[in-house]
Amino acid sequence: MKKIILTGDRPTGCLHIGHYVGSLKNRLILQNQGDYDDFFIMIADAQALTDNASNPKKIRDSILNVAIDYLSIGIDPSKVHIFIQSEIKELTELTFYYLNLVTVSRLQRNPTVKQEIKLRGFEESIPVGFLTYPVSQAADITAFKANIIPVGVDQLPMIEQTREIVRSFNRTYGEVLVEPEEVLPENEVCFRLPGLDGNAKMSKSLGNCIYLSDSYEQLKTKVMGMYTDPLHLKVEDPGHTANNPVFTYLDAFACDEDFKKYYPEFKNLDELKKAYEHGGIGDVKIKKFLFEILNNFLEPIRENRKYYEEHLDEVYEILKEGTMYASTLAQKTLTEVKNAMKLNYFDNKQLLEEFKK
Repeated sequence: MKKIILTGDRPTGCLHIGHYVGSLKNRLILQNQGDYDDFFIMIADAQALTDNASNPKKIRDSILNVAIDYLSIGIDPSKVHIFIQSEIKELTELTFYYLNLVTVSRLQRNPTVKQEIKLRGFEESIPVGFLTYPVSQAADITAFKANIIPVGVDQLPMIEQTREIVRSFNRTYGEVLVEPEEVLPENEVCFRLPGLDGNAKMSKSLGNCIYLSDSYEQLKTKVMGMYTDPLHLKVEDPGHTANNPVFTYLDAFACDEDFKKYYPEFKNLDELKKAYEHGGIGDVKIKKFLFEILNNFLEPIRENRKYYEEHLDEVYEILKEGTMYASTLAQKTLTEVKNAMKLNYFDNKQLLEEFKK
């Protein structure tokens, strides 16, 4: 079986470091390993409309920014096809057919959908498009017969929903679609990076993010203002590292080399944690250490971003070429799906011949 990778993001603003550790990093690893037959990254603008229908400009303004984020972290357009979801009309038709293979009650039980409905205050009036976006995601994945999906842990219910739809389709119409498997970050800390404010999740809608595009000054302001341990009032007080966002970010980004470079008093993060928990280390010093690590991580991304912001025509062409390529493959899958469903009425006059019999 071919190895086909598909993943993507909603263009509702620039991407943040939670996106990086949750999925983008794995995309780079898979890209650089090269052990795949095809690789797609989708800018999911149609999905973003499900809860931004009244503000399409927000999505339009984010398309190039998200593409620049991809390119800035090292996504190589000679190896990966970046495309815009709404430009692939076959995805809409596949979604329509798949809607018949899932019930409303099943969609309402989807944990991610339930959480997002609550977050957006949709309990009393849920847009149909929002409720059914897991079906749209199934169309996105199956259109390219993708079987390797780098995702964050919050997307696991979506992958399972896709597998259910694939099984239902293949059982009903024949073996056409391919079941996907998720690829999660190796470091469990990266499953859900908390917000700067201590909120359970870093989120663009909550405004508690460090963006991949943040400047030196923006990064410093955000890190130095981070929520820490509310009980660690004095330097000499014992501190708590569990549920402390600063230490969670260190878990996600720090390595032993960082200690040699920025904090030589300690050999590794375990030593630093023990010292902080014992007491005698101030939050300001820990935040300065985290800032140095994150700034070192973001600096080359900023440089790459500067190049692409000065060469927007190049970014535009990358998107256009990726979208054209994706459209060709989606057309092929849609034809196979319609053939399996016997929706090929003008195919070699087969309908007419069947009626004559």
